[in-house]
Amino acid sequence: MIQPLIHYGCHFFLPLAVALLCYKPQWKTAYIIMICGMFIDLDHLLATPIFAPNRCSINFHPLHSYYAIVVYVLLLLPKKTRLIGLGLVIHIISDAVDCTLM
Repeated sequence: MIQPLIHYGCHFFLPLAVALLCYKPQWKTAYIIMICGMFIDLDHLLATPIFAPNRCSINFHPLHSYYAIVVYVLLLLPKKTRLIGLGLVIHIISDAVDCTLM
C-alpha cells in the first residue's frame, strides 16, 4: 500500500522540489520539462503484461536499460539538456527506489 505512494510521490514531488529549489524564477517551466521524463514509461507498452506490480523496470524495459541510463546521465552535462536529463534521471531514481522496496 505504501509502495505506490513512495513510487509516484518520487515521480511527481522530487521534480517539483528540484524545480522549486534550483530553478525558482522559472520553476513551472522546469517542472513541466522534468515531468516530461514520464514519457519514457511508454516502453511499458512493449512488455507482456503491460503492468506487473512486482516487476522492476530498471533494465527490463528498453528506455529503462543501463545503456539508456548512461545517455540520461550524459544529458546532465550540457546546460541546454540539463533539465531533460534531470527529469529522466529522477524518473530512473524513482523506479530504482521502487525496485528496492519489493
